[in-house]
Amino acid sequence: QLQLAESGGGSVQPGGSLRLSCVVSGYSYSGYCMGWFRQAPGKEREGVATIDNKDNTDYADSVKGRFTISKDNAKNSLYLQMNSLKPEDTATYYCASVLAYTASEGLGALSTLEGLEAWGQGTLVSVSS
Repeated sequence: QLQLAESGGGSVQPGGSLRLSCVVSGYSYSGYCMGWFRQAPGKEREGVATIDNKDNTDYADSVKGRFTISKDNAKNSLYLQMNSLKPEDTATYYCASVLAYTASEGLGALSTLEGLEAWGQGTLVSVSS
């Protein structure tokens, strides 16, 4: 069974940076994308970033140019580097295995639980002054 565990969340001032990590264990079809989505209180789930097995990436417009998704297959890990953080980035961030084969398809699939193979317990990111 696939398991994902996020870490790296915390509190940061606007303009600051954080790096989220996600360790993946268990079996998963290697052709699927990996990605990050976020959920803020009272707001809809938002797909943030995806990466496919060719290392193609896709991002939500709200984070383009500020966030970078990457993975290290040798360490079974997924990362999200977040720079120039804004208060509106405050949310719980989840990593997920996405039922999609390309990064662009995966970004849309992140918005629904039906599009996910598995996801972690989340890590909280709070951006405030």
